[in-house]
Amino acid sequence: MRFALMLEPQQGMSYADQLASAKRAEANGFDAFFRADHFASFPGEAGQPTTDAWSVLAGLARETERIGLGALVSPVTFRHAGVFAKVVTTVDEMSGGRIEVGVGAGWNDLEHQQLGLAFPPIEERANMLEDQLAILHGLWGEPDGWSFEGISGVKVEDALFRPRPVDVPGRPSTSVGGKRPRIIVGSSGTPRSYRLAARYADEYNLSSASPDRAAEVRGKLDEACREIGRDPETLARSTMAGVLVGRSEGGSSSGSGSSSRLSGTTPRRARPGWRSVGSAGSTGPRIRRVPRCSGSRRPASSGSCSRTSSRGTSTWSMSSARRSSRGPDPERCRADQPSAASAASR
Repeated sequence: MRFALMLEPQQGMSYADQLASAKRAEANGFDAFFRADHFASFPGEAGQPTTDAWSVLAGLARETERIGLGALVSPVTFRHAGVFAKVVTTVDEMSGGRIEVGVGAGWNDLEHQQLGLAFPPIEERANMLEDQLAILHGLWGEPDGWSFEGISGVKVEDALFRPRPVDVPGRPSTSVGGKRPRIIVGSSGTPRSYRLAARYADEYNLSSASPDRAAEVRGKLDEACREIGRDPETLARSTMAGVLVGRSEGGSSSGSGSSSRLSGTTPRRARPGWRSVGSAGSTGPRIRRVPRCSGSRRPASSGSCSRTSSRGTSTWSMSSARRSSRGPDPERCRADQPSAASAASR
């Protein structure tokens, strides 16, 4: 069982807001803190303040001590693959090896238009993502002098990458004897994403899906792993699904208060697949009744009070994490926060 918190701070959260959330999550026993990587404010009111995900994570790396940190997920269109590897490795060093990285093809064309960023067709973005994954593995885990020519036109010659990621127990091992951050591939569930996750990822994060859809995707991922000779049990699975926990039994479904303000609409219309589960008081005992279980070292996702566990169990709130000796206290979590829940499995 792992507990984590994920935020969508593009909805107007300052660095100070995010730091306060991370510190509260750390103090309450959450295993990890994730944030979305977006440059435009949505859903809801446009023009709210937004911050750069990896600049914020660098600050959090120095101002927290234990909690895992990461982005869910960083679009391949935002940063060149080689620069991205250097940024992640720098923040990883700043954190003492607490970073894990989620990557995806990107989907919001508006935030690209507003900053003059290229937003090519999905086939090209998928090619870029495949190259990014290969480059992360190559720069972090291949011997000096590694070279690579990608399908998107990117080329690496005679790489000499220093520093390598922080070598701490529990992380995936590389071919040169070191360790690297866990890699999460995020997608809505496409055949190519299954193949990329099977080949390169430690975890697959499915966005906004029903339980039936999540089960279907899990089967597809199993098939993709078997096709290349990988044990499906070595690929963690998580799903991002909305959960609303209110101050009272009626508060989680009333459509008023901060739930509506943060989502930009009423909870029932905020996003497909969001669930209203009751108050913090009634939700807490249900979380505590879930037995601890084995599974991937760290999961992923988004929201307020969250848990991730092994083999297809759903979670509370937003994100993924390391295993903890205890979960968070749901009654001390801020109420009336919309959250995107994730479940991880191995």
